[in-house]
Amino acid sequence: MSKSKLFLLDGHALVYRAHYAFITRPLINSKGWNTSAINGFVRMLWDLIRKEKPSHIAVAFDLPTPTFRHVMYEPYKAHRDAQPEDITFALPYIKKILEAFKIPILTLDGYEADDVIGTIAKKAEKEDFQVFMMTPDKDYAQLVSENIFIYKPSRSGTEIEVLGVPEILEEWKIKKVEQVIDILGLEGDKVDNIPGIPGIGEKTAITLIDKYGSIEALLQNTADLKGKQKENVENFAEQGLLSKKLATIDIDVPIAFNATDYTIDPFDKTALNEIFVELEFRTLATAILGSSQIEVSPSPKLTPKPVSDASGSQQYSLFDNDQPGESGFAPTPPKIAEKNIENTPHNYKLADTKELRKELVDALSAEPFFCYDSESTDIDANMAEIVGMSFSVKAHEAWYVPIPENRSEAETILEEFRALFENENIQKVGQNIKYDAILLKRYGIELKGEYFDTMIAHYLIEPELRHNMNYMSESYLKYAPISIETLIGSKGKLQGNMRDVSIEKVKEYAAEDADITLQLKDVLEPKLKSEGVHKLFEEMECPLIKVLVDMEYEGINLDSKFLSEYSKELTESIFIVEDEIYNLAGLRFNIGSPKQVGEVLFEHLKIPYTKKKTKTGQYVTDEDALNDLNGIHPVIEKILKFRGLMKLKSTYVDSLPKMVNPKTGRIHSSFNQALTATGRLSSNNPNLQNIPIKTKEGSRVREAFIARDEDHVLLSADYSQIELRLIAEISGDVSMLEAFSSGHDIHKATAAKVYNVPLDEVTATQRRNAKTVNFSIIYGAGAQNLSQQLGIPRAESKQLIEQYFAQYSGLKNYMDKTVEFARNHHYVATLLGRRRYLRDIDSRNSLARSNAERMAINSPIQGTAADLIKMAMIKIHQQFKEKNIQSKLILQVHDELVFDVLKTEVDIVRNIVTNCMQNAIEGLNVPILVETGVGKNWREAH
Repeated sequence: MSKSKLFLLDGHALVYRAHYAFITRPLINSKGWNTSAINGFVRMLWDLIRKEKPSHIAVAFDLPTPTFRHVMYEPYKAHRDAQPEDITFALPYIKKILEAFKIPILTLDGYEADDVIGTIAKKAEKEDFQVFMMTPDKDYAQLVSENIFIYKPSRSGTEIEVLGVPEILEEWKIKKVEQVIDILGLEGDKVDNIPGIPGIGEKTAITLIDKYGSIEALLQNTADLKGKQKENVENFAEQGLLSKKLATIDIDVPIAFNATDYTIDPFDKTALNEIFVELEFRTLATAILGSSQIEVSPSPKLTPKPVSDASGSQQYSLFDNDQPGESGFAPTPPKIAEKNIENTPHNYKLADTKELRKELVDALSAEPFFCYDSESTDIDANMAEIVGMSFSVKAHEAWYVPIPENRSEAETILEEFRALFENENIQKVGQNIKYDAILLKRYGIELKGEYFDTMIAHYLIEPELRHNMNYMSESYLKYAPISIETLIGSKGKLQGNMRDVSIEKVKEYAAEDADITLQLKDVLEPKLKSEGVHKLFEEMECPLIKVLVDMEYEGINLDSKFLSEYSKELTESIFIVEDEIYNLAGLRFNIGSPKQVGEVLFEHLKIPYTKKKTKTGQYVTDEDALNDLNGIHPVIEKILKFRGLMKLKSTYVDSLPKMVNPKTGRIHSSFNQALTATGRLSSNNPNLQNIPIKTKEGSRVREAFIARDEDHVLLSADYSQIELRLIAEISGDVSMLEAFSSGHDIHKATAAKVYNVPLDEVTATQRRNAKTVNFSIIYGAGAQNLSQQLGIPRAESKQLIEQYFAQYSGLKNYMDKTVEFARNHHYVATLLGRRRYLRDIDSRNSLARSNAERMAINSPIQGTAADLIKMAMIKIHQQFKEKNIQSKLILQVHDELVFDVLKTEVDIVRNIVTNCMQNAIEGLNVPILVETGVGKNWREAH
């Protein structure tokens, strides 16, 4: 008989975790309440109940009163920051929710939650329970035993770690669990202000306890120690023993364990419903109570309708997309999917003969659309081989076509489908259909006709959620698809591929993918129209997929020999800078260690330190912190240079050659349409948009990107000052439009106006200041920020901004009206109607609110720039095909397009590209300027 499972939750630790998971993107409801901690905690709790099905459960919380540890050591936890206001607000609601769930809340005056949990855990173990302590706190490791485990939520929110005795011994590098408290006693804990013994960190503590077994044994053998370590251990022996006591969890506190008090009982749906209504937790209500249990007034985002913006033009919904899923409490679907392949009637057929394949092709050819999905051997479409293809045109029905490993046989079967795939009159439906199109292209087949991509559709409708098929299936269809891990194992080196799986299993999995994607199309298509984003979906995002298919398939040539030589140059430069740092610092240290850098700068060199230390008590020495100190001591500039060179070498110079596709000899970056908040494309593997160009050393990396052969050159086409031109267009500021229309240097023209001097008398400093102001305004920078950028007093920067707005009053009017519009409608929009929703625009948190106001000003500009270059790419792609141009568009980076151009086509390509980029959006008042360059490598062309 299996043991009963008792889950004990470390309440405060989990609430804090939920709060900080959303710290940069807090969940604010229509009342202006920050509900991040409550929402995250409840999601975690519901996932636990649903997934683990505990028989018994309780949640322990700390009390605000002092504990026995404060009596033992008055400074205990004295340095902790005050509890955030939003957590103070959240705790009563969380406790109400726990009461509605009928989950016991455990507290004990004079003790902490870990003491309560430790005592209950040990008592429950004696009554034959398996106990799981849910906490991110490492101190709980001392409680682990044969039947007591740490249940540690991971950062992804979908995986957890269960730590038993073997895991604790391995993680802490100890021989028995009890030694955890000896290590904690020696190293101390800066967060809890447990002093430990000076000079002993984690590694030293582990070494000493491994050798001596305990603090007490160490103190009996101090004669073995040497130097400062011996001195510290002997002088601070009592402090070490005290620290061990402070770190020890009390497992004998006066609290009873009656198992029946902890049993899982049916929860109070009415009470939960009332709380969820008050907090506006629609998704949680649906997940936990069922959709009929709650009626929450929809937020403006959920029921958008065309409205007039500040300029009077109609705007239609196109949501932004931040990057969800980075924290453990990022939005997750309502995991109440009761349906799956086992309990849902379906008809999935195998088409594994020529006759059956012909029957399938004939059937699909008679349809206006079909859903297509490919199974393959690799997530990289430019490396993968097709294992099979699945098709669907009707819900719960699909076909699977296995493809043999032999390339010749595979191509023979694919040839049977060529006419179907290349039929322009049949719409192709897919989930991330770009991948499938690239894969087919590598077999010589073009996936023609209109596309309907469910991933892109969902990005436009619900940008803040995930866009993978499983997520959408559970959310919209209440259906849990087969997990790929059940077929090929978990991600990692040992994961297999679809060739290793039986055809029958692959058939069910693959056919289900096509079936589910088709059903999602049926759900999402009407939503595209109701949300007002169907035009952008049909006219921009879906046509762009074909452009990206060709770009990714084409790739770019890389000069690996150049990078190898450049790597050697950088190594020499790094050694030189390293020696300069040692000479300036007066000692040798690990420059790659932030901890040692902090100690050298602020303790050895006595550079003033004004920031708060990290949670672990270290100095902050990141790039921003060092830039703030630059100029105080010459070593800081050298450390920044050292870091820059190291990053350049490791991230780009040494890594890029490893990314060359062995099948093509080229780099094939992947471009993502469904990721950024502004609508801009992002790239990865490699991320070409992050290649540094501001430094001489960084810009040389672009020399490695070269034309395909001697008959080709690279052509770069870059929008000039596009964001400034677009803010002039969107704001309608007469002075700014006039400056651009006259062909003036906008920064010089701005300086002339702001400083009230003739255009030909503007100094270099005045132009530089004006340039900084021009670009700072776009990002909503205030006087403080501008003063730091220009190195001038705040009063002077404030006056500069006032003078700027006095000259560009139309721009100031636009900014004020845009923020007002955002407050009223909770979104802003681009010229083409791409919306960005701003849920923090009314936040009680001034930092979040200010950030939302800056986004309100900047998003229409950034978003319109994104729309502009996307439309340009589509038009160029069409022109190339119509004119049978052999040159290729190969990269899109920020406001720049890069082409691999036949030397004989340079002039015609330059003309097509310039014209399409300038006229990507019709009817603009501001002139759009495109700068082009040609060279044998990217740096030369740019």
